[in-house]
Amino acid sequence: MSDLIRILSIDGGGIRGIIPGQVLVSLEQKLQVYTGNQNARIADCFDLIAGTSTGGILSCIYLCPDLDGAPERPRFSAEEAVALYLQKGSDIFDVSAWQRMKTLSGMRDEKYEAKELEKALNSYLGDLRLSQLLKPCLITSYDIENRRTKFFTQHDARAKEMHDFLVRDVARATSAAPTYFETEMVESMTGVPYPLIDGGVFANNPTLCAYAEARKKFQSKPTARDMAILSIGTGYVKKSYSYKEAKDWGALGWIKPLIDIMMSGVSETVDYQLAQIYDAVGHPEQYLRINGELSYAEPDMDDASKENLIALKQDGTRIAEEFDGQLDDFLKLVVS
Repeated sequence: MSDLIRILSIDGGGIRGIIPGQVLVSLEQKLQVYTGNQNARIADCFDLIAGTSTGGILSCIYLCPDLDGAPERPRFSAEEAVALYLQKGSDIFDVSAWQRMKTLSGMRDEKYEAKELEKALNSYLGDLRLSQLLKPCLITSYDIENRRTKFFTQHDARAKEMHDFLVRDVARATSAAPTYFETEMVESMTGVPYPLIDGGVFANNPTLCAYAEARKKFQSKPTARDMAILSIGTGYVKKSYSYKEAKDWGALGWIKPLIDIMMSGVSETVDYQLAQIYDAVGHPEQYLRINGELSYAEPDMDDASKENLIALKQDGTRIAEEFDGQLDDFLKLVVS
């Protein structure tokens, strides 16, 4: 493998996690061809994986050990990881007429009950602990009582039990998107409770967080010259907002546009910062950002209709193909 520290970062975006999921299916297939190993997995290609919300869930799945077979190997392939969304997405984002009426479509209570999400997470992650994941990770969340960020990291969990959690709780916390799912109360292995919401409220694109964590975690204190970063978004549609309408909006009118603008704006800013960092050290090829415009799918984070699941898979496959050459170059850089 390359001497570079290899980092994968995956954005948040609800059901649009299918987009990076499909890109990583393509990358895993390339890895298998490049190495001649049909059992090669995403976890083999990176030294640290970071994720927010849906990206956090994927990160946890890629790093799951196969405790029933070879505990030093990943349990799931990239295709099995994205199947969480393709097979269970319509159940996770299913809302009855009564629930819609009771919550005013998320205005007075969370829009979705979390039981289907929790059932899906349990089916993949079971009673696995954060400390048991195969490699270092960084999963984002936010503590609403103590008003501070909460980063779940495998390497800290291995060092001290106070940092260890059930992985299914980590995945649930990072995806507790306000208005969509109820805030999650998570307990550490030492019994300390944390009231947490989706990390997308501050780091929908966690790539810069991953860069900072790598500088802290690895003993060599690496700089950008020593790292190769693959950052994957969940697709986008740039919806414009009319000045004539927006100038008279109040709090209610601004809720959805503000979330949309903040999520895309934060992600774009992080991309800009990383690109400038790598340009400054003369190694722009060591940073690759993949995020394409949606052509077939609807952009709503909770549109898990059968038609949109198919469209998201098509968009993810198309985006992977658009970045085919860049993925080849990145793979050659990190696997030698």
